Amino acid sequence: MQATTLKVSGMTCNHCVMAVTKALGSVPGVEAADVSLEKAQAVVKGSADAQALIAAVKEEGYEATLQS
Repeated sequence: MQATTLKVSGMTCNHCVMAVTKALGSVPGVEAADVSLEKAQAVVKGSADAQALIAAVKEEGYEATLQS
């Protein structure tokens, strides 16, 4: 199982974390999403396309970029 790490900006509270987690979980191929407010990142496990993950986060009103 592959893991994709995204840098997520714009999150300020646990509600933001829940919104991003839910958005990532709705992307086909996501098996698990671990979103961290402190690290401002999301680690997504599964076979989902990285661009689809970024689009889902942006649709919730946050910014996301692929972290290498």
